[in-house]
Parts: sequence; structure tokens; C-alpha cells
Amino acid sequence: MAHSAVETYAALAAHRGKLDRASRSAQVADIIRDGILDGTFRPGARLSEPDICAALTVSRNTLREAFRTLIEERLVVHELNRGVFVRVPAVEDIAEVYRCRRIVECTALREHPRTGTDLAPVAAALERADRCAAQDDWTGVGTADVDFHRAVTALNGSRLLDALMSGVWNELRLIFHVVAEPETFHRPYLHRNHDVFDALTGGRAETAATLLADYLADAEAQLRAAYAEIARPGRTSAHG
Repeated sequence: MAHSAVETYAALAAHRGKLDRASRSAQVADIIRDGILDGTFRPGARLSEPDICAALTVSRNTLREAFRTLIEERLVVHELNRGVFVRVPAVEDIAEVYRCRRIVECTALREHPRTGTDLAPVAAALERADRCAAQDDWTGVGTADVDFHRAVTALNGSRLLDALMSGVWNELRLIFHVVAEPETFHRPYLHRNHDVFDALTGGRAETAATLLADYLADAEAQLRAAYAEIARPGRTSAHG
């Protein structure tokens, strides 16, 4: 039997109690996500339910809902009878991340003369990276580097691409934390970000795209080599 509009919407009242709980679990997921992405919780680290519940004064059910969100985002994994751990990206994930980046970012640079998207966010991320480097804050440089490339992606002018790439940036941050040598990795690429930006602002979009493609190929090779070194017998893995 068909229900009236009043009856249909009145039925939603039965779900009212879920609202606060859902909001709270989303807030918990936000806090843990931030801790993972800023390196507070390293790849391979176990996320203790009792400790997190006590620190945030939330129930285990709320925390487990937050964990489910983070599992869907590929930031954590659940291991049977062991608990929840920050995910350690595999070497295959590096190839996937950089394949996506080449397609999306290089297209954004090549198409910029046509789209004419504002370059201010790209410049702002680059300036922030320079400030962090001047303070020897290389983890901060890494964060600003991701923001620089996020801003390059945004030059496509597509909110759908921005949303699709959000998972790629999170994956990249995890990969950076596995390598755990931010200065060694980020110092040479900061200069190359400037080269890409200078070519783009100088009206040489194709050159900017070529510089970035070479940059991404070198970064991928460096990360693969770092992973191979971590996996070498006698070395401590990201799991500790």
C-alpha cells in the first residue's frame, strides 16, 4: 500500500537516534585520519581501541564505525585476532599512485592555457613549502608538496577529479611515511616544483608537463628503491 508523503517522512523519525552517533564517528574518523596523515600514527602501527576510546571518551561502537570509514579509505586494515593497523602500502601501490598522477596532473598542465584556472593556490603551496624548508621542517615540506600537486590537479577544473584524487593523495602520504626520510626525498623535488611552476607561468605549458612527467618518473623510481631497501634482510620494516 502506498504511503502518503507525511507518512514517508514521519518514518524517518525512527532513525533520528543515528544522527549524533554517525556525526560522532565521523569526527573520530577525522581525528584518526589526521593523525595517520601527519605521521603521528606510522604505517604498520597498531591502533589500540582501549587507548583511543579513553583518549577521546567515545564508545567502542563509535570507534569501530570510524574504523570502518578508514578501512574503506584504505588508510587502515583490520587483522583477525590482532586488531586494526595503519595500512602499509605495497610497492605495487606506488606504481598505481604514480600512474594516476601522470594522467591527471600532466593533463592539467597541458590544458591550462585553455582552462585558464587560477594559479594562486599552486603558488601558495609552493611558498609554504619554501617556508618549511627554511625552517628545516621537511615533514611540513612533504605536506606542502602534496598540496602543491593537489592544486595542480585542481587546474583541470573538475570537482569529480578532485574527489577521485583525494584517495591518491592520502595513499601518497602513507608512502612518504614508510620511506621516513623526508629531507632526502623532498629537498630535490622542491626545486623541481619551482621549475614546473616557472614553465607554466612563463606560458610553456607543454614544457611544464614534460618536466612534471620526468619528475614523477624519478620520484617513483626513488620510492621503489627505498621500498626495496626497507625490505632487505636485516632492515627493520614499517611494522617495527
